[in-house]
Amino acid sequence: MTLYHSSNVEVKMPMLVESNRMLDFGPGFYTTTNREQAVRFAKSVVARRGGTPMINTYEFDEAAFSECLVRRFDSPSEDWLDFVAANRSGQYFGVRYDLIMGPVANDDVYTTIGLYMRGFISKEATISGLMVKRLYDQLVFATPRMFRYLKHVNTEVL
Repeated sequence: MTLYHSSNVEVKMPMLVESNRMLDFGPGFYTTTNREQAVRFAKSVVARRGGTPMINTYEFDEAAFSECLVRRFDSPSEDWLDFVAANRSGQYFGVRYDLIMGPVANDDVYTTIGLYMRGFISKEATISGLMVKRLYDQLVFATPRMFRYLKHVNTEVL
């Protein structure tokens, strides 16, 4: 499986880096199978940090699915919403998964989730609203042992 990581630097050797941002699936190395999404995210990274947008491409060994602790969300669901809301608010203290997969709560989606987290809309309305949005995927490598399943292929400067 081909995965993309958006950055402003080449990342041949991925690692876990502490982030000052609360992200959908908590701390980890974020990737996607969607190159178009990776391009948009790389431009977003550069807007925040400066530098040059880059797409790092990896081959992922899918043996990880049977050898590691994986949390998979196939669509926006009540479990997914609870997980994202807990991570985005810094309140997730559950199982430490090796790999987490599921829809990405991009800025457009996060507006809806933010309304839910502030109590303006119900969980049911939030999930219904998300079902009509185009949601891309993310695969988050959340433990260092996961990096043995990734092989850097190339880095493209955009």
